[in-house]
Amino acid sequence: MDYDNKPDNYFNNARHEMLDFLPENTKTLLDVGCGEGAFASFIKEKYQTETWGIELMKEEGEKAEKLLDKVFIGEVEGFIDELPDNYFDAIYFNDVLEHLVDPYMVLEKIKSKLSKDGVIISSIPNMRYHSALKNLVLNKNWEYEDHGIMDKTHLRFFTGKSIANMYTRLGYKIITHKGINKTKSIKPYLYNLPLFFTAMDMRYLQYATVVKR
Repeated sequence: MDYDNKPDNYFNNARHEMLDFLPENTKTLLDVGCGEGAFASFIKEKYQTETWGIELMKEEGEKAEKLLDKVFIGEVEGFIDELPDNYFDAIYFNDVLEHLVDPYMVLEKIKSKLSKDGVIISSIPNMRYHSALKNLVLNKNWEYEDHGIMDKTHLRFFTGKSIANMYTRLGYKIITHKGINKTKSIKPYLYNLPLFFTAMDMRYLQYATVVKR
């Protein structure tokens, strides 16, 4: 996978909008795709959590090791069996699942690592976001880019509906499922005029989802 052309903040993005989905009583946390540890270390300092991370990239993972309690460096698939069972109150996948060959297998296997009331919290790009949908439907174009929804390192593509279906089919119970990072453009409203405003999900860049077993 080619991650060399990522923006400078790709591995140190704190993703503060995802903090709203963290349960108040979280004591143990795992951040899958933790990058340099910016997001997870913020949670660790603010809420005094025991905070673990998994990061694919070696250089970024080594930076995260200095901030978090424990960090695995490499593919998440290779470390799930090493995680303690019934342990984590929250497991984050912030824009990670779409990069995996088999996100369904990962979500199935990591379920046993959640504590009794533990949750999985994910942010997943919305393939129906207005600009991506326009390129596909109107421009008949499917071109990969260095970052964004059509990131060339994305292996899976999702909509709000398919995200919800994925979790329910894997036996999870959805607690929260909502669009985030709403566009300021008026284009989704214009596109929705002939659709009688039945496709307003195209306003959201990503979907945030909270599930429990």
